[in-house]
Amino acid sequence: MSAMARPSHVVRSRPPTPGPDETVDQPVTLVRSPDEVTRYLEDAAHFTGGHADSVGRPRTEADVSGLLRTASRVLPIGAQSSVTGGATPDGGLVISTERLTSIQEWGQDHFRVGAGVPLSVLQKLLAEQGRWYAPTPTFTGAFLGGVVSTNAAGAATFKYGTTRAWVDGLTVVLACGQVLDIARGDVTAKDTGALDIHCPHGLHHVQIGTYRMPDVPKCSAGYFAAPGMDLIDLFIGSEGTLGVLVDATIRVRPARPAVALALVPVGAESDALALVDELRRESRATWASGDPRGIDVAAIESMDRRSLAILREDRVDRQQDVSIPDTATVALLIQLELPAGTTAATTRDQIADARSASAPDSAIGRFCHLLDRRGLFDDTEMAMPGDTRRAEAFLAVREAVPAGVNRRAGDAKRLVDPRIEKTAADMIVPFDRFAEMSAIYREGFERRGLDYAIWGHLSDGNVHPNVIPRTYADVVAGREAILEFGREAARLGGCPLAEHGVGRSSIKQALLREFYGEGAIAEMRAIKRALDPEGKLAPGVICS
Repeated sequence: MSAMARPSHVVRSRPPTPGPDETVDQPVTLVRSPDEVTRYLEDAAHFTGGHADSVGRPRTEADVSGLLRTASRVLPIGAQSSVTGGATPDGGLVISTERLTSIQEWGQDHFRVGAGVPLSVLQKLLAEQGRWYAPTPTFTGAFLGGVVSTNAAGAATFKYGTTRAWVDGLTVVLACGQVLDIARGDVTAKDTGALDIHCPHGLHHVQIGTYRMPDVPKCSAGYFAAPGMDLIDLFIGSEGTLGVLVDATIRVRPARPAVALALVPVGAESDALALVDELRRESRATWASGDPRGIDVAAIESMDRRSLAILREDRVDRQQDVSIPDTATVALLIQLELPAGTTAATTRDQIADARSASAPDSAIGRFCHLLDRRGLFDDTEMAMPGDTRRAEAFLAVREAVPAGVNRRAGDAKRLVDPRIEKTAADMIVPFDRFAEMSAIYREGFERRGLDYAIWGHLSDGNVHPNVIPRTYADVVAGREAILEFGREAARLGGCPLAEHGVGRSSIKQALLREFYGEGAIAEMRAIKRALDPEGKLAPGVICS
């Protein structure tokens, strides 16, 4: 939007633009062979019963439009890394975005990226040009379209925010086949909360929800709503239920800073929270001042006592040559950003000076001095900038916890009861209420006699409480606990659906209903009907 332009409350759709050597009416060849369709029937949630009549793999917006105009039931999918069942088809046509892979530079600090581009591919291309995309979630195999569709977030949300803050444009194909070009700042809701989309098939009159969204860094809980909101934010996080994303224009940054990782075992949770609180405050002071010698933490992840026990049981600590004392009840993985060009040799010298200096004159020195003051330096292990092998070992330790829990749930499903399934939550509360919420998690699980592990993004107050089910009764009790936790998270000013979306998960849909109330769900359904009156897009996802 130009500096002098005022935002409109109305947007007009357009017909699709054919690609090279293509006409608008040229049909996409559909995959119908059961053997080929099979690979599109399951996402990372491993919901059973996924089925589809056919799969379309469009290369252009015209392809997407053609598929939508002729289908009555459609599920758009990407890498199928969803853990909510949102990318598990339930009949009809699957539209796979895997061939929407264009990447174009779009001005000095933006790129227009196809929905089917994996984050790892995007980051590699950007790195070759001395740039990077900051808010990348943990799983870099995710496609950009899925990341935008769920407003994905990750470990570094503390510093960089969620996907929403980095998306400045979208190309979306509506259910009727018309195309929307949306640029941030061009179209906003009226004072009445209305947005109008003009289309040859009729007016789409959208009334923004009146429900209040929580004031927390992460929220992936239904359709975004805020007074005077931007149209682009309605589609970000809508999980493919309002339109099919063709590409997104994202903002990128100059070359990535140097990164050091610190694995810090802590004896008591209260000490861990005090450390995180100080690091959060120090980092915000650094961002405000721009001091290159200041502590600059992008992310802090945590693993609780049971998580650490899983690492030992599975011998991951030995495999990765990581030593975590038995006395630790929490281990923190801290991502420290340092000035670009900082080398491992430089940081080693600065660390050596840190303990002897009363006021170290470097970021890494100040960080280590802080750990030493808290009695945590001696047990800390670090991966210096450029030490890829050691950094990968730390990340493997982090990933081994959810993998270990998932494997235990899978073994119980196979050996004990086929009804057993993953039972977990993804909740966030304001950091200053996290100690209360942590006690609620533990008390709720232990009161029900459940085995559990809790890990996640502690710098945001966002963690993942997981049941380790031994029987189907544990699954039932775990669901009860999660609903209880959702109510408590809301009471503390948080959100029970932080970063993975809602999808088809019955427990997440129940959390959504409890969180907002039936009136808000009715408003969300009205938004869905306004843009997709036939209900063809991602039926059963969110609240449709």
